Amino acid sequence: MRADLYTAPFLFLLGAAFTYGGWTMDRLEIRQIHPASIPGLVPMLLGVALAIAAIVLFVQARNRQTAETAPEGTKDTTPGSLRDLAKAAALCCIYALGLVGNIPFGIATALFITCFVIAFEADPPKGRAHLIKVAVIAIALGILVAAAMSILFRYAFLVRLP
Repeated sequence: MRADLYTAPFLFLLGAAFTYGGWTMDRLEIRQIHPASIPGLVPMLLGVALAIAAIVLFVQARNRQTAETAPEGTKDTTPGSLRDLAKAAALCCIYALGLVGNIPFGIATALFITCFVIAFEADPPKGRAHLIKVAVIAIALGILVAAAMSILFRYAFLVRLP
């Protein structure tokens, strides 16, 4: 918790630096290239996303700090954070090293998102109906997000996908 409180401002500054660096990159209008394909667009978007994530991290760390000072029995503990980290890291490595480049990008992304949602949302003790509901939502989300990402990168960012 204390590490999160100290890390969040650093990540926010890093995100702000990415955003500023992307904003100040040279534009390509001189070469008659579409303005949406500016080289700094992705760093700017990543910088904004990192700054937002840093704010969320800071707020959550402050809330946990407040919860720790709450009376016993009202604390919210989250077991298995290392297990969740390992699951997320494994899924990301499988996606980046095994799927992307070996199968079409849209299919790889849909599989990754579907598996990620199922891995973190499925709760077998809640019964079969819950698992079916989670699987249906995960498949729909995987297909929709993969299609949106493919369209965005192909037509808005003009990036050829593997």
